[in-house]
Amino acid sequence: MTNEKITLKYFIYARKSSESDEKQVQSIGDQTLIMSGIAKSYGLKVVDTITESKSAKEPHGRPEFEKMMERIKKGEAQGILVWKIDRLSRNPIDSATIQWLLQKEVIASIRTPDREYRPEDNALLLSVESSMANQYIRDLSKNVKRGLKSKLDKGWMPTTAPLGYLNTKTEIRGENYIIKDTPRFDLLRKGWDMLLTGNYNVVQVMNQLNAWGLRTRTRKKSAGRPLPKSTVYRIFNNAFYSGIIPYKDLYVQGKHPPMITVEEFDRVQKLLGKKGKPRPNRYEYAYTGEIICGECGGVISATFKEKLNKETGKLKPYILYYCVCARKYKEKCAERHYTNSEIIDETIEKELESFTILPEFRKWALDILAEHNDKEISDRTTIYESQQKVLNDTQKQLDNLTQMRLKDMVDDGEYNREKTRLKNELAVMHTKMKGTEQRAQSWLKLTEDTFDFACYAHKAFLIGDVQTKREILSTVASLNPTLKNHIFNIKAVEWLVPIKESYPAIEAQMKAFEPEKYGSIEWEKEAFASLNPVVRSRRDLNSQPPA
Repeated sequence: MTNEKITLKYFIYARKSSESDEKQVQSIGDQTLIMSGIAKSYGLKVVDTITESKSAKEPHGRPEFEKMMERIKKGEAQGILVWKIDRLSRNPIDSATIQWLLQKEVIASIRTPDREYRPEDNALLLSVESSMANQYIRDLSKNVKRGLKSKLDKGWMPTTAPLGYLNTKTEIRGENYIIKDTPRFDLLRKGWDMLLTGNYNVVQVMNQLNAWGLRTRTRKKSAGRPLPKSTVYRIFNNAFYSGIIPYKDLYVQGKHPPMITVEEFDRVQKLLGKKGKPRPNRYEYAYTGEIICGECGGVISATFKEKLNKETGKLKPYILYYCVCARKYKEKCAERHYTNSEIIDETIEKELESFTILPEFRKWALDILAEHNDKEISDRTTIYESQQKVLNDTQKQLDNLTQMRLKDMVDDGEYNREKTRLKNELAVMHTKMKGTEQRAQSWLKLTEDTFDFACYAHKAFLIGDVQTKREILSTVASLNPTLKNHIFNIKAVEWLVPIKESYPAIEAQMKAFEPEKYGSIEWEKEAFASLNPVVRSRRDLNSQPPA
């Protein structure tokens, strides 16, 4: 050995990937023993032995390694004794750092049982070995993930089963499954039953389970212990006990025997409140975005809550509306308190009742409207033809003007002025004709839709889902409804006002008629006569078609 090698100072670096005491127990001890023997046999000076139990697959994840590199930069040592290169690095960032320090001769020697790496050596060899270590960890990661996914696809949790269950160890690798840990399984089921009554909290259940003798599983270095509160909360928050495997962001139906039902699990989460973890669930609210706060003008939002009825032992659901500004910006607004959705539903239902018509009246009204429609179309056709004649005459004048300009009969100024005037007249006439044509085609349809809505909206609201209720509210309201002091205010659109104002008297007359006269043609025309002009006079006030 040369004097240069003898004068070098070394760090012994030993690392194991797992932080668990149950894995690679002798790994670090074996590494340090072998590297100490090499140092002794070659007469190398070791200034410190550095060990840690951290993975090297990610950079900057090993504090002891980082300290060692800083000490080398300060000159405390010039070499590293290590079992294998992959003990130093399994990622390209740390590998590059080591190669750079070796190239700059800050590190003068890296020794393994097989060989020595020095600054004057070909850098390709160390680079290849470092890359092989990095590729090994990448391949290992892919294989592990593939195995975990395969296990999950088969309906088995790919990790250690929670308390109350056991992983089998009798099958070939990858084919083991999960079974009941019978004594613990039965005791935990009693704990769920206690919590489901609503009469016990988690601490009371925990104390009872410990009193019954339930203990954690025995490990190699630890005996079974009484359940701590954190463990009990994890148990009651774990959907695994309902037969579902929660794995990362996935929820997979498992094949293991469930301890409770999904409904029981959801109920416990509600009872636990903020410390519970309900399964992902999105509630739809009928009126969010449709209502504004009558006090501050903020948006009204909603939330879903459930309250336990101690008499029935059941959870009663509530949909509650509140002002977003009052909650988010802490403004002094009355709507910071919740308003039950039942109040809003009752107001809308009452408004719908005010213009609901009988199906018999709808039929009579539409029959008479169909008779009127024939004359209406005839009259509008005459108007349309007159407008078309004016349009043709104006177009002819524009063509003649162009001919006159070509013959120099008018100058540029006069030509441009007349051309602009005639084009404006053409544009206005086109608009009028389009309006006449559209009204001739759509006024009866709009009126039919109005009567259909007035006849069936109330019933549709009572039996409708969230989307139906939202559509009905947006159709009925002329402006955004308001919520103030827990009072819901709504103003009906213009095309419903005539029905709301005139129909009650007509319905009263209908019910007063004798059965033989009720429903006659004469009565139909008489009854509709009082409503039809009002409806038709307001049919264009709002172009929004009924939902």
